[in-house]
Amino acid sequence: MYSKILILRFSPAVAQKPVVCRLTRDFDLEFNILNAAILPRKEGVMVMELSGSKKNFREGVKFLKSQGITVQNASQEVRRIPSKCTHCGACTAVCPTGALHIRRPEMEVVFDQKKCSVCELCVPACPPRAMEVRPLKQHVFE
Repeated sequence: MYSKILILRFSPAVAQKPVVCRLTRDFDLEFNILNAAILPRKEGVMVMELSGSKKNFREGVKFLKSQGITVQNASQEVRRIPSKCTHCGACTAVCPTGALHIRRPEMEVVFDQKKCSVCELCVPACPPRAMEVRPLKQHVFE
């Protein structure tokens, strides 16, 4: 069994199509959606684990690309720059996994990288730009 965590980015038009369920039906792949931000008339981002045979995985990724979806390997990490952080807590409001939370009574923002799903929602939410995405080994599937 072949398995990878992928980041999918797609246009508003693609968000209306059932592309993920077709991965299961047409390519015999299993998926686990780790995070998704899909809003009407906006670009969508989804982080998912995709599993199956290597051949079916390649065919499934090829299908996603044919639908206009950018598919990236999630070999990147979100990092907090402590010297820039003002502990405002804005990032904690958008973090779906609880990787960013406020420690009480100190009122300090804490980042638990092990809980991070690399959804990147904290990056634009952070006013002082203390959150950044750092590629470990960037790979866009073609």
